[in-house]
Amino acid sequence: MSEVRVRFAPSPTGYLHVGGARTVLFNWLFARHAGGVMVLRIEDTDVERSTETSVDAIIDSLKWLGLDWDEGPIVGGDYGPYFQSERLDIYREYADKLIKSGYAYPCYCTPEELNEARKAAMKQGRPPGYSGRCRDLSPEERRSKEAEGRQPALRFKVAEGETVVNDLVRGDVVFRNEFIEDFVILKSDGYPTYNFAVVVDDALMRITHVIRADEHLPNTPKQIMMYEALGFELPEFAHVSMILGKDKTKLSKRHGATSVTQYRDAGYLPDALVNYLVLLGWAYDAEQQIFGREELIEKFTLDKVSKNPAIFDPDKLLWMNGYYIRETENDTLVELAIDHLANAGLISSEPSHEELTKTQAVVAILKERIRTVSDIVDQGDFFFTEDVAFDEEAFQKFLTRDYVPETFKALKPRLEATSPFNKQTVEKVIRGYAKEVGRKAGEVIHPLRVALTGRSVSPGIFEVIEILGKDTCCRRINSALKSL
Repeated sequence: MSEVRVRFAPSPTGYLHVGGARTVLFNWLFARHAGGVMVLRIEDTDVERSTETSVDAIIDSLKWLGLDWDEGPIVGGDYGPYFQSERLDIYREYADKLIKSGYAYPCYCTPEELNEARKAAMKQGRPPGYSGRCRDLSPEERRSKEAEGRQPALRFKVAEGETVVNDLVRGDVVFRNEFIEDFVILKSDGYPTYNFAVVVDDALMRITHVIRADEHLPNTPKQIMMYEALGFELPEFAHVSMILGKDKTKLSKRHGATSVTQYRDAGYLPDALVNYLVLLGWAYDAEQQIFGREELIEKFTLDKVSKNPAIFDPDKLLWMNGYYIRETENDTLVELAIDHLANAGLISSEPSHEELTKTQAVVAILKERIRTVSDIVDQGDFFFTEDVAFDEEAFQKFLTRDYVPETFKALKPRLEATSPFNKQTVEKVIRGYAKEVGRKAGEVIHPLRVALTGRSVSPGIFEVIEILGKDTCCRRINSALKSL
């Protein structure tokens, strides 16, 4: 078997979305499993919508996911250019070959004429596809059209019969050619259409396996016709199922975040997202859910890819991300947490020694509780602020008890006198006071938690007190007293 060569070929018209990330992941794993080559090609022939910003965003997302490529932008390769906008002369060359061999012809129909023809066909109950009106124009008729100033598009001449797609996921899929119109391969502005450019590029880049979303399956018979017309060897095709939301409709913004960038900014870890995405349409067995990257490379094969649509479950991704956070070294989490805390204005972007020390302590105390790195802002903001904002329900439930002012007045000087000020000594003081006045420890701890954190739920209160430090704790107790 020849060397496996796959490609990921995004259009730079926006961010890398979950569906595209799953596609590139399947290609990457397939290539790495086979010891093959991964090609990145940018399909930027949609001049109006393609942007350099989108190219950068896609490349940044791939780098963040840890999905590298062997040929393409940045790294180069023997089969470039890897931007379609730099390959226009190549497409023109192969378009000319199709004209000379009788597989393509110029079409002079204007958009308005095509639209009118579609409307007329639908009124008459006929398929609204292109009628082939320019297929058999004489040389004189063509010259006449060109004399009018019409710039022709180029159409591929679809033969009669049927086209069979041998799909590695779906088996043989048969298309009847009578339902495929003569399709445009080169637009009047000289830019190729998707179906034409992708065939030329995949063939010249020696792509052996085309792994892509099943929304491209209807394009495949058109592409097979052009492979054959140009004398190119067919690649293997594998069309993977679409991704649906929990409501069984196509995944979209209404289901939540859809781009890789959004998940990165929300505090998800790349290994967690990779692990989750691979399970959208692939399963090694009925049980295993957690896979290391090297294990995925070893175990990934297309025969375990499902034909059925995959359901995107944000709750499962959140659970998986929490698992990966707990498995991540604290130092790594601290680096990530710094960005989120700085963006929230809680610490400096270049944290001081004191801010760094506190961040390390907060990460350690919250690591088992958070499910995204950004949760550290929501669950730990009170560690970094001068004062706290009280949750109204927590305030009414715990701070309005009649014994609370007396408790705080008694605890404040005891805490001020505590040395060394750590969780062990603080716990001894607080539990000792509760026993002394005949109260349950919780009756003292719960109001104290609200006073110090502003909320009724937090990590262990004695660990919280140690991180906050003596001065902050005493100041907040005093502030709470003034609020009562």
